[in-house]
Amino acid sequence: MFRNILVPSDFTEKSLHASMIAMQMAKLQNAQVTLLHIIETIEGADYSEFSDFYEKLRKRAVKKMQKLVESLGPEAATIETAIAFGKRVPEIIRFVNEHHVDLIVLGSHRIDPEKAPEGLGTISYKVGILSPCPVLMVK
Repeated sequence: MFRNILVPSDFTEKSLHASMIAMQMAKLQNAQVTLLHIIETIEGADYSEFSDFYEKLRKRAVKKMQKLVESLGPEAATIETAIAFGKRVPEIIRFVNEHHVDLIVLGSHRIDPEKAPEGLGTISYKVGILSPCPVLMVK
């Protein structure tokens, strides 16, 4: 059913858990998994003004991505990785559209029902609403 699974990652435990679930799903369906990390850019600033800073962040993200893939075991050898720059939600949606992703698996946190409006601003909620494909939120 799903052939191209995207896992947005911020390198937290929630992202690791989402990655493991995506790997299990991919194995069952012979699907491709891509881990995506977004480096948040400074709004209103020209990229070139901070290019050295962004390059340091990119190099750090590459190392963290390698560690994440290694932590998933030998089956993770087929995982693709990508790093993008910009605002997280729009970049995730752009990646989904450009790479024909048909499922997003991402970590989310539990929302206290008494404080539900506070949870509506989370990245996972926004991606769930804006995504053109199904989204699996892992808690």
